[in-house]
Amino acid sequence: MSFSADVKMELAAIRPNKGCCLAAQCYGMLEFAHAYNGEEISLQTELKVVADTYSELIATCCSVPAPEVQSRPRRGEFYIAEVEERWARRRVLERFGHTDRDMSVRLNRANLDCDSCVAAVLRGAFLVCGAVSNPETGYHLEFSMPHYHLSRDLMTLLREMDFSAKYICRRGTHVIYLKESEQIADCLTLMGAQSASLEMLGIKVLKSIRNDVNRAANCETANIDKTVAAATAQIQAVRRLEEAGALKSLPESLQKLAHLRVQNPDMSLRELGENSDPPLSRSGVNHRLQRIMEAANHL
Repeated sequence: MSFSADVKMELAAIRPNKGCCLAAQCYGMLEFAHAYNGEEISLQTELKVVADTYSELIATCCSVPAPEVQSRPRRGEFYIAEVEERWARRRVLERFGHTDRDMSVRLNRANLDCDSCVAAVLRGAFLVCGAVSNPETGYHLEFSMPHYHLSRDLMTLLREMDFSAKYICRRGTHVIYLKESEQIADCLTLMGAQSASLEMLGIKVLKSIRNDVNRAANCETANIDKTVAAATAQIQAVRRLEEAGALKSLPESLQKLAHLRVQNPDMSLRELGENSDPPLSRSGVNHRLQRIMEAANHL
């Protein structure tokens, strides 16, 4: 099961204690589902638990028969719940301040009686039209819907809650989305998916640790490569001086360091200094090796 499905499973199990919040969750599912008008009130989903929640909340909050949840084959199991009777659709619409003559779908703020109702509406909306990416691969949470004005109402609601919600039209579908990991975690927490939020933050910490380890390893590898390349060039310079008989003409201190470098090609400048007699600083070793390199270049 996907991370997004796990989030919906967690959210679908929530039943608010306050009647206004239970109604707000029902309203969020109705408003953002497949259809919500006088001709059709229905939901299409890949998760049976979401369809069951939709049916249960409609019956509880609107005093109509619970819509039957039907299974349909469509790229695997697919579930549909529909309010079939016209009188029942009219009652469901009127329960939340709409009529069967409404020309456009808009979010009715009168259904948000308390601060917790906002979280309940968002929870209902996410259950029917939301998705969130697996944090192992990236950070993206979105609500997708067919109605432009409804999408703008949702974006306004999210921004009022201090979320940096953005809008995009994708193949005729209106999408409101979040991209920042902290905001996605906060949104999941607000809707009630605390377990998913903690899991996402835990994965983010592990990814950060892995990235730090990889950066450190890459830096160490780069330093080793630089040390090997420099040592190779220094040894080649000593060999050229020996072949030309010019090494013996250098000061004794340079000759000793040249022999030490040839005998220990893997040593760093610091290690060469520690093994010199007398010991030298790293900068002292570097200076003498530069003099050896210059002497070889003069050849």
